[in-house]
Amino acid sequence: MNSSPALATVSLHAARRRAQAPALAVLAALTALLTMMAPAVARARPRRSHPRPAAGHAQPDNSTQPYAAALLMEPETGTVMFENNTHQPWPTASLAKMMIAMIVAGKLADGSLSLTARIATSRKAARMGGSQVYLKEGETFSLDDMMKAIMVHSANDASVAVAEYVGGSTEAFVQMMNREAAALGMKDTHYYSVHGLPPAPGQQADVSSAWDEAVLARALTRYPQVLRWASIDTAPFRGSAFELRNTNHLVRTFPGCDGLKTGFYYKAGFNVVATARRGGMRLIAVVLGSPRKAENFKSAAELLAQGFANYQMRVVGQKGAPIAQALAVSGGSLASFTPVWGTNLSVLQKRSDDAALRVEFQLPAALAAPIRAGQQIGVGQAISGGKVLASAPLVAPAAIGLRPSLLQRLRGAL
Repeated sequence: MNSSPALATVSLHAARRRAQAPALAVLAALTALLTMMAPAVARARPRRSHPRPAAGHAQPDNSTQPYAAALLMEPETGTVMFENNTHQPWPTASLAKMMIAMIVAGKLADGSLSLTARIATSRKAARMGGSQVYLKEGETFSLDDMMKAIMVHSANDASVAVAEYVGGSTEAFVQMMNREAAALGMKDTHYYSVHGLPPAPGQQADVSSAWDEAVLARALTRYPQVLRWASIDTAPFRGSAFELRNTNHLVRTFPGCDGLKTGFYYKAGFNVVATARRGGMRLIAVVLGSPRKAENFKSAAELLAQGFANYQMRVVGQKGAPIAQALAVSGGSLASFTPVWGTNLSVLQKRSDDAALRVEFQLPAALAAPIRAGQQIGVGQAISGGKVLASAPLVAPAAIGLRPSLLQRLRGAL
């Protein structure tokens, strides 16, 4: 019996369906298996290599910049050459230790502390984790050695030991840190620890901003002792049994870099405050919240390099040099004297800027004796285009006494 074309077509489609049935079954089973595995696959994905932002802090726009905030400042004039999110609050991590250096440097300057002071290690200091020099309870080191451990190796145990010695306790020293921050005008900053470690549950993170860190760095660069600690590449500790190695790689890789400090933990990312001096000009770079260490140092180095390439410090009045104008003295042993510059009169200029400068002196018509050596008696100003660009004090180079009376002069003639 011959089959019709319609029946032949139906039979052909049925045959095709029977042939495809095993393949479709396998495909369905595979789809179901992949669906079941999806959560496990998602869990097995590697974690991101860059840190998540700290709770309460804005996610940095790393699509344009590899950091959360950055700033470049010339500290003598306070000129900001570059800024990005400069007042954004950010965890300091170990940058908090810069405030230890600030307080210690101030006390060294006023004589209330000595570099040879012996700092004992308490049980609390000996038990500090993180970066450390493995201090043992009861072990003592000089303040100088402890500060090297803090500024070079970022040692948390040394930070606690110094804080306890200076403040009596870490809690009291934290209060000192916050008072000093307020005195410097660091309005975005608050300290809760002396070391900057990640906060324990129920505690708060030390927080600052790129602006405030530059303000603190500017103050620190006025202390040569701080720069001496911060510029060390490597140094022996505990009789050379332990080597301190600077966490700030820029002291090894960027010519002229002599500080200051680094900081890192997961939520803070990589932070650095770097300073360098070239050609009579110092610059400060702050980079906060980089996802990778190499990017952190690279960003800071680029900021410093661009600053040195594009700007120069022009000294138009040299400290101690006489000015081109004399000042009359009334009732003095001298009739007049020539003031000198009390500090450098410096003008920060772009290298492409060739604008003419003139110097003007703000002085009284005469000055009454007696006059002390170093007494400020006026101001010198650098002016361009009718605008005062910078000013510096004018001082007396030596003491000038009262003019002797007639009787004194007669006695002297006898």
